Amino acid sequence: MIEIFTDGAAKGNPGPGGYGVILRFNGKERELAKGFRRTTNNRMELLAVIEALRKIKTTTIPITVYSDSSYVVDAIEKNWISSWIRKGYKGKKNVDLWQELVPLLQKLRPKFVWVRGHNGHPENERCDELAVRAAELAPTHIDEAFENGIND
Repeated sequence: MIEIFTDGAAKGNPGPGGYGVILRFNGKERELAKGFRRTTNNRMELLAVIEALRKIKTTTIPITVYSDSSYVVDAIEKNWISSWIRKGYKGKKNVDLWQELVPLLQKLRPKFVWVRGHNGHPENERCDELAVRAAELAPTHIDEAFENGIND
């Protein structure tokens, strides 16, 4: 099984933000993090999942994504996303990111598990550290959809 742990952070929300990811397979781990100069927490939560799933090159191994974002987990596990798609994402924010995520979900079929944030879960705590550090270290990456006002 491939395990993915994710977290997103934004200082000011909106403000500088970042994501943190741990990918785990066959006893090996890889960490990912990236900071953006202006974004939101929810966008970073989504982008963490997207960037992690983009790294997966196989469709034959089960994938579980652990996130403290009920926004992300509930949209997928409670299948709210299907209704959003049918309605053309009317009234939804972060449409650009949901539209990036949906094909990855269809291709990889990951399971999502919600974990309580800031509650001593080691991988979640590490992802939080990565995300916060990415947001704090003078990030220069640009969340173009957000900064151009086309994220909703």
